[in-house]
Amino acid sequence: MKNPLYYKTKNIAVNTVIHIFLLTIAVSCVFPLLWMIGSSLKTQSTIFSDVSLIPRQMHWENYYIAWKEGGFGRYFINSIFYTTAVVIGIIVVSSLAAYAFSRFNFRGKNLMFYAFMAAMMIPIPGSFVPLYVLLNKLHLRNTQLGYILCMINVGLSTSIFLFKTFFDKMPRELEDAARIDGCTKFGIWWNVALPLAKPVLAVVVVFNALNVWNEYLLALLIFDSRSLMPLQVALMTFQGEYITRYHLLMAGLTITAIPIIIVYCLMQKYIVKGVTQGAIVG
Repeated sequence: MKNPLYYKTKNIAVNTVIHIFLLTIAVSCVFPLLWMIGSSLKTQSTIFSDVSLIPRQMHWENYYIAWKEGGFGRYFINSIFYTTAVVIGIIVVSSLAAYAFSRFNFRGKNLMFYAFMAAMMIPIPGSFVPLYVLLNKLHLRNTQLGYILCMINVGLSTSIFLFKTFFDKMPRELEDAARIDGCTKFGIWWNVALPLAKPVLAVVVVFNALNVWNEYLLALLIFDSRSLMPLQVALMTFQGEYITRYHLLMAGLTITAIPIIIVYCLMQKYIVKGVTQGAIVG
């Protein structure tokens, strides 16, 4: 029989290896963010010569210049509007659809659900041509409504899958109790199912907000008017044909990253619970 000290030493060694591995991943994720922030405070001439994360001389004026030259004010408002509208639209439509797939029986239910799941495998650029043709026929190209509807469509499949997974494991006794109290089907969805789905709701909000906030290609396809463009178009101001002003580009990237970081920090508890537990209710 092996000495207990052997098992204790083995556990310590395994835990050490796991912690080193996780620490390496964490550093690899955080380092680009720190480098971006540090580079945003440097000048064009020192951004590559000064390799330190904390610059010797900080140029906070880079943020003001980037905001002014990039026209961030207008694009910032556009992106906030698009992100809010799309996320709300996805939450309402996907949660209603997922609840129907989970709780109701109707003809073609499985076929429709698998069709939504198949849509998850289609890359976004693969749908650009049909979207362009459809929006032209509906006279929605170069409109905010057309862009919002397209982005809602992009995030529906994954969101429906996440919500349905949660609703499938939600105890039916809760719905029966609500039904006895006089709740309608819509009332049960609003007052029972949706409040219990906070972990999944947080995951859906962050994932789709991140997707809309960083979107650029679809906006180029749909919009002709520059005033309707999202925030990412402002970053192109600092990338010229022959030179890229990296210090201003890093400042612009930092500005665009701040709102998503704030949203993630506010919802971190629910996101971790939603990802790790999936559909544990209560």
